[in-house]
Amino acid sequence: MNIFIYGILKDSEINKLRKKTRHNLGVKIKEIRESKNLTQVDLASRIDGRFDTSNVSRIESGRINTTVFTLFRIAKALDVNIADLLDIEVFEN
Repeated sequence: MNIFIYGILKDSEINKLRKKTRHNLGVKIKEIRESKNLTQVDLASRIDGRFDTSNVSRIESGRINTTVFTLFRIAKALDVNIADLLDIEVFEN
């Protein structure tokens, strides 16, 4: 994971970081899902416990912030390590 934080961030910078992190995480999940030829419905049905397809959509589009436990469940459903989901670029060099 490539996260570089310089000094103290302002609230507006933190909000941008949150948004970009959610977006990039969603892109990574979608990329892995599609590489395995799975639809969002397929992925939702593979996730342990009750998980709605609309939640997959919201996570992939970066509209919601998900928990570590949910990321663990998604990683398990995709048969990847959770670190593979978190291997995202947040700040540009």
